Amino acid sequence: MDPRVREHAETIANHSTGIEAGDDVVIQLPAEAEDLAVALHEVCGDRGANPVYLNYSKRADRAFKRAADGFEEPDHRRALYEETDVFVIARGGANVTEDADVDPETNAAYNRALEEVKRTRLSKTWCLTQYPTAGHAQLAGMSTEAYEDFVWDAVSLDWEAQREFQAEMAAILTDADEVRIRSGEETDLTLDVSGNSALNDHGEKNLPGGEVFTAPVRDGVDGEVYFDLPLYRYGREIEGVRLRFEDGEVVSHAAERNEDLLAGILDTDEGSRHLGELGIGMNRQIDRFTYNMLFDEKMGDTVHMAVGSAYPETVGEGNEVNESAEHVDMIVDMSEDSVIEVDGEVVQRDGTFAFEDDF
Repeated sequence: MDPRVREHAETIANHSTGIEAGDDVVIQLPAEAEDLAVALHEVCGDRGANPVYLNYSKRADRAFKRAADGFEEPDHRRALYEETDVFVIARGGANVTEDADVDPETNAAYNRALEEVKRTRLSKTWCLTQYPTAGHAQLAGMSTEAYEDFVWDAVSLDWEAQREFQAEMAAILTDADEVRIRSGEETDLTLDVSGNSALNDHGEKNLPGGEVFTAPVRDGVDGEVYFDLPLYRYGREIEGVRLRFEDGEVVSHAAERNEDLLAGILDTDEGSRHLGELGIGMNRQIDRFTYNMLFDEKMGDTVHMAVGSAYPETVGEGNEVNESAEHVDMIVDMSEDSVIEVDGEVVQRDGTFAFEDDF
């Protein structure tokens, strides 16, 4: 076994989740990540925790969605989640486009059926991470070996140092009332964040971490945004997304590729036409785009925004938590001709923060 796999498992157990004696742990990984499953089981055995291994198959998931005539909330899965203390989930798999032929309406219906189940899982201690597989390496345009190095380097940062680097931006956003994002000629978006809190993601719930994120007030987003970096969703690439917001709601949308998939996401439910998250990427170890949002949204010189559900812990008392079965992140490159303003003051210009020496 690559020793970096065991190092990854230790980071998950020590830093991200704090697995300890007596914890009931669900380990949900694809078959290609069996080495990580083995390492995590060793950690659980050493600590007196109780692991359950779920082998996630995107092929099986696709088969169920395509065969089913409607979906119901899976009570047995919810029961498992209610009784579990810690979840570890890793992305991987042989074919990243396996579910590309599931239609958007089916995905939306499936997500609606699992909405409460997902909320139960998110209320527990959890970590979402990545296992480097050939499928994701191919998507990133990298050799398998180079992609392995990329993933292991990204998840093995000095997370305390990363937390300290991000802390000032987290404090700025927590104290803010209004954020304005401007980039090029097509993005000028104002977000009311008054009363909400910013979280400093330093490799706990997401591994790798490397962002500061908050939620806009549900009806407090106005303007236009062009997401100039593409995203993969349900095995298909959505490219060149343009959204226009009025009073917090998407009132018009377009995409240069797979606009039907974008429309399906926005039509999932009432909350999917509102923003649930504003995130600022601050992990400069992630220095290339790989079509994997777990990494891409953390890149330095980017911001991302998610239509759909908000994380309740970012929403202040008295503000409404946007609820949705979807949470879809999209990215704006902020490296050129771009500024982030907070309450009228520039806090980032062309990817450099005001608190950095070279601002």
